[in-house]
Amino acid sequence: MQVLKEDIRGRILTVARQQFERKGYSKTSMREVAELAGVGVGNIYNYFTNKDELFREVVRPVLCALEAMLQEHHGIRGEDIMMMRSEKYLKSCIDEYISLIDKHRALMGILLFRAQGSSLERFRENYTDRSTELVKAWFASMQRKHPEINTAVSDFIIHLHTVWMFTMFEELLMHSVP
Repeated sequence: MQVLKEDIRGRILTVARQQFERKGYSKTSMREVAELAGVGVGNIYNYFTNKDELFREVVRPVLCALEAMLQEHHGIRGEDIMMMRSEKYLKSCIDEYISLIDKHRALMGILLFRAQGSSLERFRENYTDRSTELVKAWFASMQRKHPEINTAVSDFIIHLHTVWMFTMFEELLMHSVP
């Protein structure tokens, strides 16, 4: 019985992903997802409380990847500033961004271009604000660790870095670059 339930849940997620990618969050209905997944509309609510929960579950892999990237680089145990000064490090960051797009292209597109009406429609802005605060705290910790290095960076420059990252993601997606 458990296998059957997981199969149904998987079908719902697959169909929802296709519909969100094709039509966006606001124009996708739970009724059509249920119909295309071959389940009753009432049954879909046994798996997902509402359309927003379903949407969040569909894009969860890319949300987790973005969160992991943020924590890896700028969390409390993030990279050391001394390492970040190298050209090799900067190249590895660009490679990581491109790898993220390669692995999550469709989900990133759904999240950035198809989330209108969902609780994630302001994801980019919310992530940027959170990232800015986390990076500011990270710079403060690096200043304590390496007092000889000038870590004075304006909040706006920190904010712009995350804006640049999302702009790059959007451009790569819109122009179908790798």
